[in-house]
Amino acid sequence: APPRRYARAQNAATSGLPAVFAQLVRDVSNADRTTLRTVAAVAALALFLLASRTSYTIALVLATCFASLAFAAFLARWVLSKDEGTPDMREISDAIREGADGFFAVQYALIAKLAVALALVIYLTYSARALTKEQTEAGFTRQTFAVLTTIAFLLGAACSAASGYVGMWVSVRANVRVAGAARRGAREALQVALRAGGFAAIVVVASTVLGVSFLFTIFAYVYDVGRPNGASMHDMPLMLVGYGFGASFVALFAQLGGGIYTKAADVGADLVGKVEAGIPEDDPRNPAVIADLVGDNVGDCSARGADLFESIAAEVISAMILGGALAKKANIPDATGFILFPLVVHALDCVVSAAGIMSVGSSSSGGGASQHPYEVLKGGYRVALALSVVGFLIATRAMLYVESAPGAWFSFFVCGMIGTACAYAFVFIAQYYTDYAYPPVRVIAEASTTGHGTNIIAGVGVGLESTAAPVLVISVAIVSAYWVGQSAGLVDAQTSAPTGGLFGTAVATMGMLSTAAYVLTMDVFGPIADNAGGIVEMSDQPESVRDITDQLDSVGNTTKATTKGYAIGSAALASFLLFSAYMDEVQAFTGVPFQVVDIAIPEVFVAGLVGSMTVYLFTAYACTAVGRSAQEVVTEVRRQFAENPGIMTREVKPDYSRCVSIVAASALREMIKPGVLAVSAPVLVGVVFRCVGAATSQELLGAKAVAGMLMFATVSGILMALFLNTAGGAWDNAKKYIETGAHGGKGSDAHKAAVTGDTVGDPFKDTAGPSIHVLIKMLATITLVMAPMFLD
Repeated sequence: APPRRYARAQNAATSGLPAVFAQLVRDVSNADRTTLRTVAAVAALALFLLASRTSYTIALVLATCFASLAFAAFLARWVLSKDEGTPDMREISDAIREGADGFFAVQYALIAKLAVALALVIYLTYSARALTKEQTEAGFTRQTFAVLTTIAFLLGAACSAASGYVGMWVSVRANVRVAGAARRGAREALQVALRAGGFAAIVVVASTVLGVSFLFTIFAYVYDVGRPNGASMHDMPLMLVGYGFGASFVALFAQLGGGIYTKAADVGADLVGKVEAGIPEDDPRNPAVIADLVGDNVGDCSARGADLFESIAAEVISAMILGGALAKKANIPDATGFILFPLVVHALDCVVSAAGIMSVGSSSSGGGASQHPYEVLKGGYRVALALSVVGFLIATRAMLYVESAPGAWFSFFVCGMIGTACAYAFVFIAQYYTDYAYPPVRVIAEASTTGHGTNIIAGVGVGLESTAAPVLVISVAIVSAYWVGQSAGLVDAQTSAPTGGLFGTAVATMGMLSTAAYVLTMDVFGPIADNAGGIVEMSDQPESVRDITDQLDSVGNTTKATTKGYAIGSAALASFLLFSAYMDEVQAFTGVPFQVVDIAIPEVFVAGLVGSMTVYLFTAYACTAVGRSAQEVVTEVRRQFAENPGIMTREVKPDYSRCVSIVAASALREMIKPGVLAVSAPVLVGVVFRCVGAATSQELLGAKAVAGMLMFATVSGILMALFLNTAGGAWDNAKKYIETGAHGGKGSDAHKAAVTGDTVGDPFKDTAGPSIHVLIKMLATITLVMAPMFLD
């Protein structure tokens, strides 16, 4: 079991929160379930009625979210109804669960303190900011705007944290049930893992849409949107940027802390266990094996839930801003459809993804139980994708039809299909470069036969090559969606120039994320299957059971790699939207046209270099953090093997808790430096160049410099993340391929070289790479929130 320090840490985490909140947590924990259900039902009904006052569309979105959460509860009950296997399995699962709960409590207590400090900065910034002419006329004041933005930031942070907890909660309970199901057959184990992942995914996506809808409803009610002398619907999306920033802030630290934890434990366990001691993966004699299994939950499940939450939140808010701007420019009488369209798309995402999850049964007509697990998962994805296309067509016609441009809705539907095709292309490209059924991974495996160095060289080559195809796909998607939107027939009411291009790219991003819940389902499937394999190995189950979990684990590696490719593609499109939204915000607050960023201005070019440098420095901090933490684990594992020879003969049980404690403390310590860099860099660039502009009489230099930084950082971040994710995934599956018996199989020299490559790739694919997804979006959201600090 994990050390007592976790109990103290959890108490400290609770006591460190405000007393009122701590008391609320205790009251909720001790409350009767019936009472809680009644209170929740009354609150939901009140919110639904309030939303109906603002817009029936919002009310429909809320109803869909509530239904999605009810479906998620059904999945949870179904998964938890499965048996937990043998007593040995349950003992191992309990240790994993306690370790994950303890780390989560300490990590998020630290993140909460950082978030509260940043909330104070946001409040002070907005208290001193100027308001637009339209906001002043609508009755906005600086103090109310500051309070509401700060509340939005804290709500986004809290919802992002809750999404991370949901991902971890289900994974630490599903792992042992998947292991138990594997004793009865592969298909049942796959179904349990998939539905467990589906629970986390549906809750995350529904919570994202619910949070944005809740804020929109409250703000619209406070400012009498749609009423005489009330605020305009166009002003509402800008008030939501704090929510997106809060989500990004928590997701970044969650991804960093969880990624450092999981890979430090994994690297330490592999280097000493596999390479030096020659024992199998997840062998119970390895002192770091429990820490490794805990890491799968806090890194891959918890952090990925927070990551997807902030991805959707950022995309929804930026698309709402651009939709409102388009409606205003084109003088569309009712802007509701363009502003609320992103919420409708993601509400539909929950519905179609639920259908995709349920389409995967205990058997299939297309091959029965012998069907390959990855093909089964892709079958569910195809169901969700087909339904999303139909839903997208209906939504665009219902919400984006404009009498002055009758064909505009279909043009935007085409933009959405461009995004959907982009998503499918990203999934295939990632699979091609990371699945050992294709040449790139086999090239790395073959290079392993000639040594460790050639394995590393081949892996780096594959990673660098893998950046080409995704960049071309993103480029085609952005340009084609822009021009299809531009030709939709909507024109600027003042200049008569076409004006639908940016919203076209926003719709393309929505199309790409229209099945995000099912993609997250496949992503969470991976670490659950990995954990199940560890439990099977540690509880000494028959080889046939281990073969089933090994196959699911291999499929999980592929799904994780493909979903990371999907994530970086959506991050690239979302970052473009956020960049456009930032330029619109600067123009709205200054009244000065801000449509072009000139990188020939020396200060802007320098700011761009700083943006690229930030990405590389951030990556360096993340990778070296894993290296330092792993060194501590290696030293501890070696010490235990040397001082207790009985561990190898199974006469003495390793001290698992010591490694858990070491990795937890190291991860919390190491996540601070890269996180602070990410938050502070754009603010410092904006403030410094604002002062330079004031001294040299250059108008809006601070805003221009930040725009240059965003452009360079986004481009560098996309390429770096693609390289890290693909190289790491390819190294991992090259090792898996050799373990199937190729090139000498387990224990061969080629296998040892492949383990080295996998070790190098671990911080690439599970720490630095996924963190960059969040980084490039957080740089954009923080500039949206802090833009007043950069303006003259």
